[in-house]
Amino acid sequence: MAAPEKTLEHQGPEFVHTDERDWETLRWPGQRSKMLFHPRPERPTEPNAGLVRYEPGAYHPLHQHDFAQVWYILEGEFQIGDKAYGPGTMLFYPDPHFEPPLSTRTGGLMLFVQYPGPTTGGQPIYDGRF
Repeated sequence: MAAPEKTLEHQGPEFVHTDERDWETLRWPGQRSKMLFHPRPERPTEPNAGLVRYEPGAYHPLHQHDFAQVWYILEGEFQIGDKAYGPGTMLFYPDPHFEPPLSTRTGGLMLFVQYPGPTTGGQPIYDGRF
């Protein structure tokens, strides 16, 4: 006897305006975020999605993640690894990955989307900050 088919309930879209969130301090100096969506116990597959504002001189060192992420540079110039990138650049980090050092002399703004790693199952970080 075949197992009964599982029926999924379709979910409607959610809308959030950036004015509905406050800027939060990130773990790296000179960075603040407005995470518009983030995983919660009742919605563990929801992405971390929002904005990160970088002050001039902000940086982060080499580190690693088990989740996947996409970044889109909206403002500013960023040195990521050994190359410079500016507005209109989109980056994709599959899971797992090492994130190279990042720095900015100009400051800037990026859209971030982090989601559970399809390969690793690693969850995005959000604990009052990301």
